[in-house]
Amino acid sequence: MELSDDSDFYGDDETVLGLHRRVDDFDADAWILQHQETPGRPLPHKSVVVDMSHLHNPYAGIPYAWQLDETVDAFLSRLPPKTTDQIEDTPWIFICNPFISRVEKALAESQASKGNEDEAPEEEGSRTKLVIDGGMERLSLVTSFTEGMRQAPKAKSMQDREISKERQRATEDILNLAHAGKVRAGKWMLFCPPAEVNEVWEIVAKATANNELGIAAKVLPRPPFDDPRKDRLICVYTSDFKDRADVTRVLQKLRELKLVEARGRPIYYKPDAFTYLGIASGNPWGLKASIYNSIGIFEK
Repeated sequence: MELSDDSDFYGDDETVLGLHRRVDDFDADAWILQHQETPGRPLPHKSVVVDMSHLHNPYAGIPYAWQLDETVDAFLSRLPPKTTDQIEDTPWIFICNPFISRVEKALAESQASKGNEDEAPEEEGSRTKLVIDGGMERLSLVTSFTEGMRQAPKAKSMQDREISKERQRATEDILNLAHAGKVRAGKWMLFCPPAEVNEVWEIVAKATANNELGIAAKVLPRPPFDDPRKDRLICVYTSDFKDRADVTRVLQKLRELKLVEARGRPIYYKPDAFTYLGIASGNPWGLKASIYNSIGIFEK
C-alpha cells in the first residue's frame, strides 16, 4: 500500500497501517444495523417489508386497511388521514398487527352491529351477539332500578348512593360477560389536531406493524365539514382489557413514542364491549365510558 508524505501527521508507519486495516475491515451495513437496533433510538423511517408466509391480516382485501403486499410507507401514502375523506367506503383507516391471528373481518359477528363493524378484529370463538344481547338486558335492569329508586321514599343522597352502587355492579357484570364471551379487546384512545394527524398516525401504524403496540389500530379520516379545531381520534387496540400488564405495556410504549399527555391531558381506555352497547360519554345509564386512564392505571 502506498502512503502519502503526510503519514507522519497520523503516527508512525505501524500506526498508519493499522488505521488502514481498520478502514478496510469496516462494514458500514453492519454498523448501521447495529445502531438502528440500539434501544431508545427513534423509530427509523423505513418501510416494513417482512416474510409474509407466517403473517395474518383479518382485513385482507379491505381497501381502507393496510395489506401485507404493500409497505407501511406505501399504505401511509395511499391513505393519509389528514386529507383522506371519510365516506361510506372509507369509514376508518385501519392497520392490523400481522403477527397476531384474528378472525377474518367478513366472518366476524361484529359485522352485525351497525356502526361498530371496525372495532378490534375478533378472536377465535368470540360470541359478540350473545355479549351484546346480555349486556343490553343488564342495562335495562339499570334503567328499571334507577326509575324505582327515584320513586322510593328515601333521601336523594341515599338514592344517589344506591344508584351509584347499581351502576358499578352493572359495569362489573358487563365486563365479566364480555370476558366470558371472548369480546375481550379494548383500546387506548388518542386525540390529536388535524394538522398533526399524519405524523402521529405514522408512528402508531409503524409500531403496530412492528408488533410493538397492540393487535390493531385505526384513525378517523377527514370527516365531512371538517373543523380544523376538532381533534382526530386514533384507537390503539389491545387483546384483553383484563390483562393489566399488557394494557400498561402498550401505554408505556405510547409514552416512549411521546404520544401520551403531550398536551397535558390523560388518555382513556375503553373496552370494545362498551362500544357495542352504546356506553359512551353521557350515556343514559350513567355508566363511566372508560375503565382506565393514563394516570390512574399505575395507581391501582
